[in-house]
Amino acid sequence: MRILGIDPGISLTGWGVIEAISRDKISCIQCGCIKTMPPYTLIERLQTINVELQSIINKYKPEAIAIEELFFLKAAKSIASIGQARGAILLTISMNKLPLFEYNPRTVKMALTGYGSADKYQMQHMVKTFLKLEKIPKPDDIADALAIAICHINTIKWNSK
Repeated sequence: MRILGIDPGISLTGWGVIEAISRDKISCIQCGCIKTMPPYTLIERLQTINVELQSIINKYKPEAIAIEELFFLKAAKSIASIGQARGAILLTISMNKLPLFEYNPRTVKMALTGYGSADKYQMQHMVKTFLKLEKIPKPDDIADALAIAICHINTIKWNSK
C-alpha cells in the first residue's frame, strides 16, 4: 500500500510517500516540501500547491492520502492560511478521486508514540525509527507529513493473507 502524507501550510506544505507491506514493513519512497513565497499572490501560491501536488500524485501514484486536520489552538491568521492551503490540497485530491483520511495531531502522536502529548523531538525520532532513516527529515513539515502517513498505516485494518 502506498500512502501520501501531507502536512498542509501556505508557505511550506510537507509531503511524504511511504510504502507498507505490513505495519512492520514500512519504507519511505520520497519526501519533500512544496514551497510558496510571500511575494506571490495568494492565488499564485495556491496554484503552486495544486500543480506541485498533482505532479507528486502523478509520479508516485499513492493509493490513499492522509492529511492533518485543522488544529484550532493556533492563531486565527495561521488557521486561515492553512485552511486556504488545505482547500487547494483537498480539491487536488478530489479531482484525482483518491481516498482521503484526516487525522488530528493527538491521534498522530498516539499512533507513533502511544502518548498523545508527545513533543516534536519524540515524534521526529519515531518517524526516523519507523522508516529506518539515517537522520530526521528536515524541515519539520516533512517529518510531520511522514508521521501522518505512518499514522494511517498504523490505523487501518490489515487483511491477513
